[in-house]
Amino acid sequence: MQFELGTMLFQLGAFVLLVLLVSKFGSRPIINMMKKRQDHIQQQITSAEESRKEAESLLQQQKEVLEQARLEAKEMIARAKRQKEKEAEEIILQAKIRADQLVKEATREIELEKEKALSQLRDQVGLLSVQLTSKLLEKEVSDVEQTKLVDRYLEQVGRVQ
Repeated sequence: MQFELGTMLFQLGAFVLLVLLVSKFGSRPIINMMKKRQDHIQQQITSAEESRKEAESLLQQQKEVLEQARLEAKEMIARAKRQKEKEAEEIILQAKIRADQLVKEATREIELEKEKALSQLRDQVGLLSVQLTSKLLEKEVSDVEQTKLVDRYLEQVGRVQ
């Protein structure tokens, strides 16, 4: 194998020229295309990271809204229970007041009926007294007959009551 300096220099020059041409026309567009692709991927990674952060933020907001809604629901339930208890107490109070009114009305009616009965009894006693007196005046009565009349009178009064 022989090495010739001319051929070697020519080959070396051709190789350098080829490397320069490839680097100028071949590698630069490839490098630029790779750079653009790298920038595009980096931009998508950044965008995805921002989207993830935004999603986490929205998730946190949704959790806060959900917790707020739970608190409001608990408060509404507590208010409804208080309202229910208040209404129940009011109904019981109204029932007690109505019962007291009914008892008072019944007591008044009993008193009226009692007064009415006593009035009728007085009228009957007065009538019987008049009848007894008229019977006594019509005939003379002995002590025994007088006792019998009084007993009969008391018996009639006892039946009336």
